[in-house]
Amino acid sequence: HQESLLLQLVAHELSVPTSSIVDFELNLFDLQQATLGGIYSEFIHSARLDNLASCFMAVQSLVEYVNENGLDNDEDVSLIALFDHEEVGSSSATGAGSPIMGEAVKRICNEFCKNDASGGNLVDFYSKAVSKSFVLSVDQAHAIHPNYASKHEKNHAPKMNDGMVIKRNSNQRYATTGITGFIVREIARKAGLKPVQEFVVRNDCGCGSTIGPIISSTTGMRAIDMGCPQLSMHSIRETMGTCDVTNGLDLF
Repeated sequence: HQESLLLQLVAHELSVPTSSIVDFELNLFDLQQATLGGIYSEFIHSARLDNLASCFMAVQSLVEYVNENGLDNDEDVSLIALFDHEEVGSSSATGAGSPIMGEAVKRICNEFCKNDASGGNLVDFYSKAVSKSFVLSVDQAHAIHPNYASKHEKNHAPKMNDGMVIKRNSNQRYATTGITGFIVREIARKAGLKPVQEFVVRNDCGCGSTIGPIISSTTGMRAIDMGCPQLSMHSIRETMGTCDVTNGLDLF
């Protein structure tokens, strides 16, 4: 039931006969490369900053940590989970609502139990691992727009190029708690990093959500929701601060 011209185009690009195409998933996306903007090149304009920016920072920081021999004396397990379908609810086999996170932690615990000379119990080991775990749900945050400043609470208006943002919501749309927020603020303070900003959606406005509450509720792990401030979220070209890439890498 597809348009014949579209099928011909797809077949041509794949160098296959049209009759061999039984079905396909086709998505359109912006092919323009990211660019710098602003008088001082202080802004990054790109497609899909939400949330490829956070994915890049997470992967890059872990790579740098390994390259700097950070694992040599590390007693903890650091991992990155990049899920599909966050924008449409995460309820899929590869989304945050799937068993992926919990199963990954169980498999890691199982390997530790195999190598435990004292013959540790897997269930007990897993329970302790969950209680000691800390999840950073890092998704982009809404920066204050000079033309729509009234959309933000006065004391919760994140600025681009001014540091990472902790996101809070009393209706549990974000996973941040008083404890997890304090932990991240202290990490930034002790490391001499730029202070993190705070974001709370106005009471009369709807609030989106992230994978943070999903992972926290399905695994029992402590979590925090945070991210880099940006404008034009979900548009074909989004904007974030150049300095915030460094701010995010430093905090990771």
